Amino acid sequence: MYVYQSIAQSLCDHGFDTMFGLMGDANLFMVDHYVRSGGGTFVPVAFEGSAVLMALAHGRVSGRVGIATVTHGPALTNCVTALTEGARGRVPMVLLAGDTAVSNPQNLQNIDQRETVKVTGAGFEQMRSPETASYDVAHAIYRAQVEKRPIVLNMPVDFMWQEIEHTRHVFPAFNAPSHVPEGKDLDEAVGMIASARRPIILAGIGAKDAVAQITKLADRLEAPLATTLKAKGMFRDHPYNIDIFGTLSTPAAYDAIAKADCVIAFGTSLHHFTTDQGALMKNKRVVQVNNTVTEVAKNYHPDVALVADAGLTADNIVWWLNEAEIPASGFTAELDMDVLTAHPKGNPDKAKPGFVNFEYALDRLESALPRDRFLTTDGGRFMTEVWCRISCPNAESFIASTNFGSIGLGLQVAIGTGFAVPDRPVVLFTGDGGFMMGGINEFNTAVRMNQDLIVIVANDSAYGAEHIQFLDRNMDPGLSMFDWPSFARIATALGGHGVVVNSVESLEDAIRAIDTRDKPLLIELRLDPNDVPRMRI
Repeated sequence: MYVYQSIAQSLCDHGFDTMFGLMGDANLFMVDHYVRSGGGTFVPVAFEGSAVLMALAHGRVSGRVGIATVTHGPALTNCVTALTEGARGRVPMVLLAGDTAVSNPQNLQNIDQRETVKVTGAGFEQMRSPETASYDVAHAIYRAQVEKRPIVLNMPVDFMWQEIEHTRHVFPAFNAPSHVPEGKDLDEAVGMIASARRPIILAGIGAKDAVAQITKLADRLEAPLATTLKAKGMFRDHPYNIDIFGTLSTPAAYDAIAKADCVIAFGTSLHHFTTDQGALMKNKRVVQVNNTVTEVAKNYHPDVALVADAGLTADNIVWWLNEAEIPASGFTAELDMDVLTAHPKGNPDKAKPGFVNFEYALDRLESALPRDRFLTTDGGRFMTEVWCRISCPNAESFIASTNFGSIGLGLQVAIGTGFAVPDRPVVLFTGDGGFMMGGINEFNTAVRMNQDLIVIVANDSAYGAEHIQFLDRNMDPGLSMFDWPSFARIATALGGHGVVVNSVESLEDAIRAIDTRDKPLLIELRLDPNDVPRMRI
């Protein structure tokens, strides 16, 4: 067996059936063997960074390690933003990157690939020799699982046609739940919770597997539930779910959070957007539960922290409350949930001719989009209204590509998600600048792959965040304005179906197109740049 065959076989040994990538001279034979002999699905992208983003989304949604491949040099540098997004999001994936032969230092595409990867926060694994190829693949996959970040496996091109004997290597990752805490820290945490009169429970995406236990604790305390942005939808069906905690809360929910005297936070690092830079934690006891010690006090120093499994800890707290016969707080009885969760309705008459009111369009889309949707969002000034007004079935059905603050990543994430949930529609909200940057590159990929994808482009003909800054300083925003082409026409030209929405009537046409779609659909919302809601973060 040749090395390129051994690498492909190693992926099959692990049961990986989907790989995203772009072929070049350093990985094309491996990809070919993976498809023709291994029976794997290869998703060819238009831009290398897209492969990483798709693999990140596919891995996160499927619960497995995402797999991507690119060739060497500029192919890898084109992945820097995507790798950083994955590293900051703590998403396990492996990028199989070719590398220039050591014997060819004058190759135009030769760079120090280890140093390139290091700046992103991703891990680097060097394929050491032809004989260790399968071991090195397995070890990279293992590292991705336990380190919870992308790992780049560096594959020298001069190894590929060397003959070896393939050995199967699959290393198990030991991910047993962390221990239940005990001792002084637990005593202090239980004491704070037991004495609270207005406790509130906050959960992040790190607690996604503990919904039942956390809900049981909330019911025992009669405490409302809230989530971080990444965990949006986690408690959607609970009667005392106040939705997103922090700067994205409704004004009434923000006031209710401010009145709380204890926050019990599970699986979150307490980012400053969540805490409103600490303002929402003032005059409160804060108990933080996280199974990763480096996430504790990363952004905010709690009064007590328990490095432990969320579900086991929630159950343990309930046991001690019952053992001590601590009465429920009664906080939920003070709350009017209809008021706490209501966002102001959009006004269709507010829009100028040729535009549609953004809030009204979102309200209509919320009721018209498929109920079993998987929701994804890009970055941009439009996004906070989307997060607040567009729901998702649960926390596992939502991804916001915002870990690095980049725009132009959303469509790639949506496509990767589609391969993980092929029986469900994927909905992406993106801005005009983000779609120009990364969406046009890959919309045809969704067409070629026949995905059930609905893309809503918020087109205000501007880079919105910069537009606002110019206006706030009474300056001419002209440099932030762009006369973009019609995204709806581009979508149609790329093989999908596009609809322009510039009135209430055309919005209804778009909604009918949702119901009759048989190919990737793009809905272009034409927005007045001076009438787009401000970001809430």
